[in-house]
Amino acid sequence: MLIEVIAVFLFLLGLKTGAELWLDRLNRRQVLRHADSPPEAVREVMPEDTYRRSVDYTLAKNRFSAVETLWGAAVLAAVILSGVLPWYYGFFGDGADRSVWMEGLFFVSVPVLLSLPGLPLEWWSQFRLEERFGFNKTTLRLWITDRIKGLLIGFAIGYPLICLLLALVDWVGTTWWIWGFAVFFTFQLLMMVLYPMLIMPLFNKFSPLPDGELKERLMGLADRTGFRAKTIQVMDGSRRSTHSNAFFTGFGRFRRIVLFDTLMEQLAQPELEAVLAHEIGHYKKGHIPRMLGLSALMVFIAFGVIAWLAESAWFYAGFGFDPETAGLAPALLLFALLSGLVTFWLSPLFNVMSRKHEYEADAFARDAVESAAPLVAALRKLSEKNLSNLTPHPLYSAVYYSHPTLVEREAALREG
Repeated sequence: MLIEVIAVFLFLLGLKTGAELWLDRLNRRQVLRHADSPPEAVREVMPEDTYRRSVDYTLAKNRFSAVETLWGAAVLAAVILSGVLPWYYGFFGDGADRSVWMEGLFFVSVPVLLSLPGLPLEWWSQFRLEERFGFNKTTLRLWITDRIKGLLIGFAIGYPLICLLLALVDWVGTTWWIWGFAVFFTFQLLMMVLYPMLIMPLFNKFSPLPDGELKERLMGLADRTGFRAKTIQVMDGSRRSTHSNAFFTGFGRFRRIVLFDTLMEQLAQPELEAVLAHEIGHYKKGHIPRMLGLSALMVFIAFGVIAWLAESAWFYAGFGFDPETAGLAPALLLFALLSGLVTFWLSPLFNVMSRKHEYEADAFARDAVESAAPLVAALRKLSEKNLSNLTPHPLYSAVYYSHPTLVEREAALREG
């Protein structure tokens, strides 16, 4: 390994880990500062006993987040510094004898193996932390089944895709990364249609919203806002958690609206209508094409960086691979493992755009139902049911929150 490459890796890893722990500490201190005397705006939106529970939940997640951060950093450092990746790569052939299929198998197997050290923490989060605050509805059997299903589905989809990307090097030469971008982004668009139709039903049960007043109300909203969805479906989210959500999937004639059954239990009909109007607002305001465009740009840049690294002998040698015999798979894998050390610092920029979209969708919903009251009521109920943190530190919010806080959203709705 080249000492300069390892030094840069350790610097970036230490910088990111230190920033995450510091942000957790800032947020923890901010929450504790307001634990007994919340701001006036917070006292108006959440009962005192619920606010106290939200503080306890936030602090518990905060402490657990610090453990996850340290553990994740330790596992990544151990994998990179130990030389286990080049050693493991050797099991899949040597130089020209290593086929695309073996390269692909190397790539898809490493993330599976790296996920194993995190399973105890996932279990603790689900069956201790979430259970303690009454959110967990998952059984151990279902939890295990979900992970096995995810593993098999990931392999069935990911293995052919990565093999295709690797084969492009032989087919088109140095321009492989441009074709790779086209293949990968086309795959992303295809999954927007196929995922809700073929994969999500393997984990959750979907059923049409029964005929009645609620369906008429929601379909009426869709019609008058120009969002003609093929169907409204109810998902059995309560099978795993009491957390709730609503979303729409697909595009064109494949578009469908999905409501969690927990959401329907928690909100009144006018509030459900306002939540749906918010989701429609994202569509009507063009947020989906913008995010797809940004995603395409990021994927294009990523493939360009990978192509450059794949031509750099120092990159392979720096992490213990032989530049003369290593194929493209190690470069792809190392980029996947290490890119988060850089993209972490871009999170605030993406969140600025995301929060702007949320404000615009809120305003659309207010106009669509001709009042801010239903959406405000819905947001308050959802914050209460989910024990949301209402007093995050501004820096923590900037890095991690893709949505404005409840207080910020209410203020914007009333000002409009």
